[in-house]
Amino acid sequence: MNTMDPQAYIDGVISRDRRMMSKTITLIESSLATHQKAARRIIDAFLPHTGNAVRLGITGVPGVGKSTFIESLGMSLVKDSHRVAVLAVDPSSVRSGGSVMADKTRMEKLTSEENAFIRPSPAGGALGGVARKTRETMLICEAAGYDVIIVETVGVGQSESTVASMVDFFLVLMLAGAGDELQGIKKGILELADAIAITKADGDNVDKAKKAARVYENALHFLRLASPAWVPPVLTCSSAENVGIREIWQTVLRHHQKFSETGELEQKRKQQALDWMWSLIEEGIRIRFNQNPEVKSRLRKISHAVEKGNTAPTVAAEELLFFLDKK
Repeated sequence: MNTMDPQAYIDGVISRDRRMMSKTITLIESSLATHQKAARRIIDAFLPHTGNAVRLGITGVPGVGKSTFIESLGMSLVKDSHRVAVLAVDPSSVRSGGSVMADKTRMEKLTSEENAFIRPSPAGGALGGVARKTRETMLICEAAGYDVIIVETVGVGQSESTVASMVDFFLVLMLAGAGDELQGIKKGILELADAIAITKADGDNVDKAKKAARVYENALHFLRLASPAWVPPVLTCSSAENVGIREIWQTVLRHHQKFSETGELEQKRKQQALDWMWSLIEEGIRIRFNQNPEVKSRLRKISHAVEKGNTAPTVAAEELLFFLDKK
């Protein structure tokens, strides 16, 4: 096969060839210009084959048991004849040079399932770049017939809002019995949540989990709802005992059905696509700006003048931006 023939990748993914699917993802993760040109054609060809999956984002505080929960949920879905893809957005890979998502060892049971696919985030690059590759990988998985896409935030901070901006349903996992239940979680994350699940609700921890659920239910009353059609529920579960996992999935399905009926799901996806387009435009402008020879030749001198207080930042920015008009 011609390794740069886009049609071979397109046909391979649509025919559900796992080897070609992995090769296609590797291609879109490449920064080589020739690979990126082929990737754009490939992704565009997949669009008619996408949009039919449930897109679920999952985040959680450290120690909450995300991997165990995702594996339990994934195994349950596979048993119900779903095809499940698990992807990650991992900003920590930018600092460490590699993904902290040791997927093949963290989710051994799910990894061995024929109808499950697990992919860590690409190493290196900015969070925006990692998120862009994850979005494109989602489309590849959908084109390959995966009907449930789970996007996990491995890092913290900005990654939560990034993942929420690419999924239909955002699930926040929390722990019980860690002192003040609202400590360690930002208001912004609660505002993103379509549901909260208190994990490890088993053994002596059941009562603590129920108490924590009530605390979060009360906290949610003070937040502005993202949609009048949905009040985020607070649920409890135990991945170890496989309790509450199906109830959480049923909640995701109820949300999906309700938002499909009201048209909000379609509108949300349209807005996400537009937001993605503009983020790519902004990224492209930054790249072209930094590669502009006129900018590069003046940048050090102008930056030094700004640092010394000899030139105002507004004046410096205007001077540098002016050279883009020549391109």
